[in-house]
Amino acid sequence: MTSSELGDFLRARRGQVTPEQAGLPSTGHRRVPGLRREEVAALAGVSADYYIRLEQGRERTPSAQVVDALAAALRLPEDGRLHLFRMAGLAPRPRTAAVHDRVDPSLLQLMSAWPDNPAIVYNRAYDVLASNAIADALFHDWSHSRNLMHVVFTEPAARTFYRDWHDVARNSAAGFRLGHGQAPDDPRMRQVLTELLAQSPEFAELWARHDARGKALESKRFHHREVGPLTLSMQTFDVRSSPGQELVVYHAEPGSASSEALRLLGSLAATSARRS
Repeated sequence: MTSSELGDFLRARRGQVTPEQAGLPSTGHRRVPGLRREEVAALAGVSADYYIRLEQGRERTPSAQVVDALAAALRLPEDGRLHLFRMAGLAPRPRTAAVHDRVDPSLLQLMSAWPDNPAIVYNRAYDVLASNAIADALFHDWSHSRNLMHVVFTEPAARTFYRDWHDVARNSAAGFRLGHGQAPDDPRMRQVLTELLAQSPEFAELWARHDARGKALESKRFHHREVGPLTLSMQTFDVRSSPGQELVVYHAEPGSASSEALRLLGSLAATSARRS
């Protein structure tokens, strides 16, 4: 039996959909959680033999109609659906697939004008390419690494810094998977992936789930060693001038304890800047 990224993805996602979620009766003994191959095939309207060949990597060129039906059967969100199309060779690769490290100077000026809003720009490999002063203060001046994946998975204090570490870890692995699908041959992407698989069993376990999704509006709870707990909302934007880069801006609810903590953090950052 051969294998393929497409087959690995189908197998992993199949194991995460319950019969109840798929609208199927849950009868008989199941050796593993999730759907059986035959059930996915029936839901997608293909033969069981054809679907098995897809999982085993003996068939790698499904039609767009089959991929769309499989995405529906596996209840994939939109990011996961596009990821499936990409692995089947049915979605265009980004025009610029390589990881870029140059940030537009006008964007840097804009970020520096936000003294109360931590802002960072990172690439598909999650390398932080630019950050304003208050973001540097929030992330402890990047003392461990300027790669966010390493901050989450290999920083010893990460589980204290991120108060909801497990959620952050799941979302980070899923976002990295999405970026990897867009540029799987990029040397920097492969380097970071190799490092994480070698250094973090938690990442390796999450990577095997094949979750693929981008960031959306959400909030994160931090515990900063100098200002205490913060709950910050975050907005994520694609950087149109540099495909593959994303801008993340954090803010606190006005009048909240987190807003006061963020203001204190900004004061500490300004003081540190004056001393340097």
